[in-house]
Amino acid sequence: MIRKAIVMAAGKGTRMKSELPKVLFQVCGRPMLFYVLDALEAAGIEEIITVIGYRGDLVREAIQDRKGIRFAEQKEQLGTGHAVMMCRDILKDTNDPVMVIAGDSPMIQASSVNALFDEYNKIGNASCILGTIHKDNPFGMGRILRDAKGNFTGIVEERDATEEQKKITEINMSYYLFNTPDMLNALDGLKTNNNQHEYYITDIPAILLGQNKKVYALPVLKPVECLGVNTLDDLAVVEAEMLKRHLDK
Repeated sequence: MIRKAIVMAAGKGTRMKSELPKVLFQVCGRPMLFYVLDALEAAGIEEIITVIGYRGDLVREAIQDRKGIRFAEQKEQLGTGHAVMMCRDILKDTNDPVMVIAGDSPMIQASSVNALFDEYNKIGNASCILGTIHKDNPFGMGRILRDAKGNFTGIVEERDATEEQKKITEINMSYYLFNTPDMLNALDGLKTNNNQHEYYITDIPAILLGQNKKVYALPVLKPVECLGVNTLDDLAVVEAEMLKRHLDK
């Protein structure tokens, strides 16, 4: 089995208030995308499909010399699900599992990636495994829904959650490990009937469940992986944590 990954690196990041592609903003002197690629490589990912879009020439130039990198181009940024659609041709003949991760997740840990692949191999029949985490203050995050037996049933976003669902502390961090043929098939079921009129990768697990496929949510992520980058303030928090970790070492 060859380990593969899709890294979504096409966005501008309008809240970053810069013309620089979001994934090239620096954390401790290196583009945040480098940390994502480093973690994937450390976890034995042999092929990384990087989806580029906004100022893709800069992203391509920054990483094109790295081993195992391939590129898919998202000319229009129509959502995370649309980014995965741009990888169809590259993945159409593969049966290997593929991980999908955002390029603006510099705190990703190789141990978490390994844990997801290990569970995928152990379970044997998974169409999708989501890497999740419990967070004391999950405001703004998508909540993981489970039935009375603890089985995954879906993801509900903060804006759509009931008051009871908002009390759920297990959150979706957009770490997905897919059976590739099942993922590609589910892409056909994505719709744009949402406020942003975009295709969302978060809809794929529900589509797979509707096809009687097996979807699991595993709280295997580390607390530090809660730190994402959407604003300059977030960037400052991540950089402080990264610096602390370097100093601790």
